[in-house]
Amino acid sequence: MFITRTISGAVLLIIMFGSIFLGNPVWFGLNIVLSMIAMYEMLKVFKLEKTSLAFISYISGICIYALLYLKHDDLILGIIVLGFICMMAAYVIKWPHFDASDIAKALFSLIYTCVCMSFLYRLRVVNNGIYYVWLVFIGAWGSDTCAYLTGILIGKHKLPSTLSPKKTIEGCVGGVAGAALIGVLYGLFARGHIDMHANLVIVFGITGAICSVLSQIGDLCASAVKRNCSIKDYGKLIPGHGGVMDRFDSIIFLAPIIYYILYVLEKLQMIQ
Repeated sequence: MFITRTISGAVLLIIMFGSIFLGNPVWFGLNIVLSMIAMYEMLKVFKLEKTSLAFISYISGICIYALLYLKHDDLILGIIVLGFICMMAAYVIKWPHFDASDIAKALFSLIYTCVCMSFLYRLRVVNNGIYYVWLVFIGAWGSDTCAYLTGILIGKHKLPSTLSPKKTIEGCVGGVAGAALIGVLYGLFARGHIDMHANLVIVFGITGAICSVLSQIGDLCASAVKRNCSIKDYGKLIPGHGGVMDRFDSIIFLAPIIYYILYVLEKLQMIQ
């Protein structure tokens, strides 16, 4: 299992990082594929993956990405609302096949997977986005690695949560500290490539720490959904890891956060 997990993880990293360097249209294509698979996995958890509600969610997701690619971000909220209206229409037309909770689950799946993951694409296409998008992976995978290693070495006190019984307080703290350190080191590297305020190195470190906390919350949120639905993994696409949602749960959570942190920094003229 360890070898399988390591190999599949390495292949995934090569695909992700290679696509980031190549940029459009490769990065766009990878994002929409991952989003659609993640949405399918989430809808399957709710046993809605082959229903009209799922069809509406898939079409809405494709339209959202099309608008992003065409730089019509202002219309995305309209697509989400229109998708919701279509779901409600299906709810009425197929009554009593669906109930109100099914509409909530379909809309939840659309926003949680497609909308949130689309911020990975948004980050890459902004000015100097090739440097900023790495902050998501520092906050997610960097934190996860540091937390795992710290937990293995000195972890003794279990988290006061039954969602992830193997996680320790020491591991969580190690993840935050590790992500902060990686953020500082990355800030020193990025400073030589983009025009930024001198204090942004510290800001990157703080961002790494904050994102580590949010990343761990995102991981637990995805675990909570699995526990509620009595499943072990969201899928089997990535050997040793599970599905897209199992591997990208933290990234999905962080991408919008990083995007808006950078948006605020740009408004404060700390980055250009």
